[in-house]
Amino acid sequence: EVYNRLSLAFDNLKSTSPDSPAPTGPNTTSAESNTPTSPHISPDTPYSVSISSPSSTGTPPPAVETTPANSTTPPSTTGQSSPLDTTPAGSSSDSPDSTAPTFVSEQLLNEIVDKITTVPDSFNLHPKLRKFLDKRRELISGSSPVDWAFAEALAFGTLLSEGTPVRLSGQDSVRGTFSQRHLALSDIINGSEYIPLNNISSGQAHLEALDSLLSEAAVLGFEYGYSTADPLALVLWEAQFGDFANGAQIIIDNFIAVSYEKWQLRNSVVLLLPHGYEGQGPEHSSARLERFLTLCAQDNLQVCYITTPAQYFHLLRRQIKNPERKPLVIITPKSLLRLPEARSPKIQFLSGRFNEIIDDEIKQKNSIKRIILTSGKVYYELLKYRTVNKITDSAIIRIEQFYPYKSDMIKEILSAYTSSDKVVWVQEEPKNMGAWNFLSSRLIGDLPPTCMLFYSGRPESASPAVGSAKIDHLQQSDLISSAFTL
Repeated sequence: EVYNRLSLAFDNLKSTSPDSPAPTGPNTTSAESNTPTSPHISPDTPYSVSISSPSSTGTPPPAVETTPANSTTPPSTTGQSSPLDTTPAGSSSDSPDSTAPTFVSEQLLNEIVDKITTVPDSFNLHPKLRKFLDKRRELISGSSPVDWAFAEALAFGTLLSEGTPVRLSGQDSVRGTFSQRHLALSDIINGSEYIPLNNISSGQAHLEALDSLLSEAAVLGFEYGYSTADPLALVLWEAQFGDFANGAQIIIDNFIAVSYEKWQLRNSVVLLLPHGYEGQGPEHSSARLERFLTLCAQDNLQVCYITTPAQYFHLLRRQIKNPERKPLVIITPKSLLRLPEARSPKIQFLSGRFNEIIDDEIKQKNSIKRIILTSGKVYYELLKYRTVNKITDSAIIRIEQFYPYKSDMIKEILSAYTSSDKVVWVQEEPKNMGAWNFLSSRLIGDLPPTCMLFYSGRPESASPAVGSAKIDHLQQSDLISSAFTL
C-alpha cells in the first residue's frame, strides 16, 4: 500500500511539475527520467533507484536496492480489515453500537489506583505529592470522587493494562501546565524519576510522557505522523494553553483534518486544548473552537467540549475502542481541574459510556418554559445561578460533542419539553467565535415547532477576549444572567 502511494506521488511529480528541474539538478532529473513508472513495474518485482550527488571524486553513490517481494508482510488479499481502518469517511461508526464498552470492572479500577498511588519504599517523594497520591488512593473505598487529572490517569492506566500504548507530548505536559498531572515523580534527594503508570503489571503497554520543545507545529506534526504509523496507540498532543494551537495551524488544516480525504490515510491523534474565559486575556482564554468546527465535514473529526471527569475517561477510552480511527479535539478545562462540583463518583467509571449530549435531570419536564443549551465550564456557572436564584422553569442541557453532530439525539431530548417556547444557546466566546455559527443553522432545523432560538454570550469581537480581568468578569456575569432573562 505504501509502495503504491509513493509510486503515484512520484508519477504525479514527473507529469505535473510546472517547470523543469534539469538546469539546476541535471543528474537527479536524468535518474528520474530513466526510472520506470508505476504502470510499468509491479510491487512483486525488484527495482533499484540510483540518485547521484556531487562528491569530491565525482563517483555516484551505490544504487539502493529494494525488493518488496521478499517482505514478510505482503499486502492482504483476503479482504480482512487492517488496523488502519478504511471505512468510508462519511459513515457514522462512532455510535454506541459500533464501539466496545468503555467502562471497566471495579477489580481493574482498584488495581490501577493501587499501583499508580504507590512508590518504592526507597523513593523519597515530596510531601505535597505524597498527599496528592494519598487523596487519590481514597477512591478504592469510594470515599473520594475523581477529578479531571485523576480520570485521565485512570483512562491511561486501564488502556495500558489492556495492552494499548499511550504517548503524550506537549509543553510541560508531564507535570501539567496547571500542576495537575504529575505523570513522573522525582526523588527529592537524588533526582531520579519514577513513572507509576509504567509499573502496573509486567505485561502492560508503556506510557511515553514527554515535555516538548517550544514549537507547536514541529511537535504536532511529529505526533500526527506517529499516529498514522501506529494506529493502535493512543497518541495525544497538549497545547500549554489552547490558544497556542494556532502555532500548529498548518498541521491541523493540511494534515490532521484532511489526511483521509487527500490520501485515504487515517490518523487518530488527540488534541488537548485548555480553554476558558477566566480573565487571563486574549492569549490565554480561547482554544479557537470555531476554527476546528469550520474544518468539520464528511465525518472527518471529533470535536468535544466536555463537563465531567467521567466523560473524559470514557471519551479517551472510546478513542481506542472505536474501530474507526479519527482525530479527536478535546476542549479541556483550566479552573474546572480543581472545582469540587466538577468531579465524578466511582460508579460512573464502572458503568455507562460517553454521552454526546447530557439532558437535565429535572423530572417535571412539562413545567419547563426555557431550555438552555451550553457546553463546558459555563455550565457550572449557569447551574449555580439557577440554584441561587431558585429558578425552576429552566432546563440546562449540555452538548458534549459538537461533531459529529447528533441531530436525532437533539430532537429527541428537546421534544420532551412540551411547554417550552425558548431555546437559548449560551457560550463564553464572542458571537463570531465559539460554537454559535456552527450550531445555529443546525439547531434551527431541530427545534420543536413552538420554540425560537436565542443567543447569550459575548458580543462580536476582533479579539477572542478583553485585556481587562474586571471587564471580562462583567461580561461573564452578564451572559449568565441574560441566559435566564432573554
